[in-house]
Amino acid sequence: MPRVFHPFAPFVGLRYVRARTHKFFVSFITWVSLLGVGLGVAALIVILSVMNGFEGELRDQLLALSAHARVVPAAGAAAPDPGAWEATAARLRTQPGVLGVAPYVEIQSLVVHQSDMLPVLLRGIDPASEGSVSDIAKVLRQGSLQDLARGTDRVLIGAVIATQLGISAGDALTLLIPTVAADGTPAPTLREVRVAGDFDAGGQEQEGSLLLANLADVRAMGAAASDMGLRLRYANALDAPAMSRALRAVLPANLQIIDWTVDNASYFRAIRIEKTMMSLILLLIVAVAAFNIVAMLVMTVTDKRNDIAILRTLGASPRTVMGVFITQGLVIGWAGVALGVALGVLLTQNMDRVEPFLERTLGFHLFDPEVYAVTTIPTDLHPGNVLWIGVAALLLTLLATVYPALRAARVSPAEALRYE
Repeated sequence: MPRVFHPFAPFVGLRYVRARTHKFFVSFITWVSLLGVGLGVAALIVILSVMNGFEGELRDQLLALSAHARVVPAAGAAAPDPGAWEATAARLRTQPGVLGVAPYVEIQSLVVHQSDMLPVLLRGIDPASEGSVSDIAKVLRQGSLQDLARGTDRVLIGAVIATQLGISAGDALTLLIPTVAADGTPAPTLREVRVAGDFDAGGQEQEGSLLLANLADVRAMGAAASDMGLRLRYANALDAPAMSRALRAVLPANLQIIDWTVDNASYFRAIRIEKTMMSLILLLIVAVAAFNIVAMLVMTVTDKRNDIAILRTLGASPRTVMGVFITQGLVIGWAGVALGVALGVLLTQNMDRVEPFLERTLGFHLFDPEVYAVTTIPTDLHPGNVLWIGVAALLLTLLATVYPALRAARVSPAEALRYE
C-alpha cells in the first residue's frame, strides 16, 4: 500500500482537535472560545451593516432637497451677472458625469404667521429645471413644482414649519427679508406669500428651515448677485468630491464649486468616528474569545505534557511542537470566524424578517413611526467590511496561539517523564 504523506504538526494538531478529551472544563472552554469568536464577528458585521444603512438613509434625506454640488461666487470675487451664470450653466451641462444643472438663489428671512415668527432659508428655484438636480417632487405631500409660477408669490414649506405654525396649503404668510437701501441703511422688505404645499423628506433640519419659491420672485424680493448660484447633480453622489475637483478647471476664476460632502462634513465625520469606536468595542468581544483560546491551549499543554515529551524523544523539534498547538488553536479560532461571517451575512441579508421577529418577541416597535423618520432597520452590507473583519479576527486568533505554543515547545522531556 502506498504511504500517504501527512505534514506531522498539522496532522497531530487536527487529531487533538477531533479527540474527545476527558477534561470537561477544557472542552467547555473550547466551545466557548469558538462561539465567542463567532458571535463577535457576527455582531461586528451586523452592526457595521446597519450603520452603513443608516448612513445611506441620512445621505438620501440630505440629497432629497440638496444637489450633489453647488457653484457659488468665490470669496472676495465679484459675482457674475445673469448672462454669465447662463453661460457657465450651459458649459457645465456638456461635461461628462453631470446629469443636471439648475440656477438658484438663497436669502435668509423671517416667516411671520399671526404671532409666530421663525427664521428660514428662502430658496428661489427654477421649477422647470429643479427636478434635474433634486428629488423634491418625490417628497412633496401637497402641491407641485408647477405651482411656483413666476409672479404668483407662492411657496412650498417644510412639514416641520407647517406643524409649528399650524398652516396648510392656501394659507398666507408674511416674509420679512433683511435688505439694505442704496444709501447703506437697513430697509427690511415685507412680502406676503401664499402656501402652495409642503414637503417631507425626513430631515428635521431642512424641513424646519427651508422655503421654496420661484427664482424670479425671490430675486425681486431683494436678493443680491452674491446670493445666486448653480446646483449640480452627478451620475453618482459618492463621486461628488472627484467630480467637483475635475469641474474646477472649466469654471471662471471668480467661481468656486462646493460638493455635498463639504456642506455636510460634520454629519459624516460624526458617523465615521462612531463607526470606528463601535468597531473597536465589538472587536473586544473577539479579543475576549481569543483569550479563551489562550486559556484552553494552556490547559491542553498542561494536560498533554507527557505526549509532548514522547514526541520530543521521538525526534520532534520545538518548532514542530509549536506547530501542533498553533494548528489546534487556529482550527478552533478560524472555525469560529467562519461561523461568525456566515451568521453575520445571513442576519444582515434577512433583516427584514429578523426585525418583525424581534418586535413580536420584545413586544414593542424598535423604531416607532410616530417618533422616527426611519421606521425599519436599514442595512448595507459592504464586502470590504466583511473582509477586514474576517482578517482582523483571524489575526487575533493567530496571536492567541503564540504563547501556549511557545510554552509547549519549552516542555523538557526529562522533567515531564521523570515520574512516569
